[in-house]
Amino acid sequence: MQTDIDPRSLIGRKAFDRNGTKIGTVDEVYLDDATGIPEWAAVRTGLFSRDAFVPLEPSSLVDNTLRIPFEKSLIRDAPDFGVGRHLSPEQELQLYHHYGLNSAPPTTPDKDFGTLANGES
Repeated sequence: MQTDIDPRSLIGRKAFDRNGTKIGTVDEVYLDDATGIPEWAAVRTGLFSRDAFVPLEPSSLVDNTLRIPFEKSLIRDAPDFGVGRHLSPEQELQLYHHYGLNSAPPTTPDKDFGTLANGES
């Protein structure tokens, strides 16, 4: 995804899967603590359901919507770590494996992912 996009601008945007099926609305954006680059988004998948973590790379912002290049069923089955907390390196690795992504960005032993919820840092 373009790294020059303000992550706060993603919050509240509709998210769609690879087939154009609506998944939900971006609830939170998770930034790499070391670089400040948006890495993950938590997408609220429905009124009574949970947030699903989606990778922002290789997702894209198209026509003011987040386009995620995975099937809705895979996204809904993503590991549930709750929202509003940091993602640990182990949780990040689980998410990369879930999505079948070959490798995570370079990490340091103390790498954590912070959250940007509802436009607040």
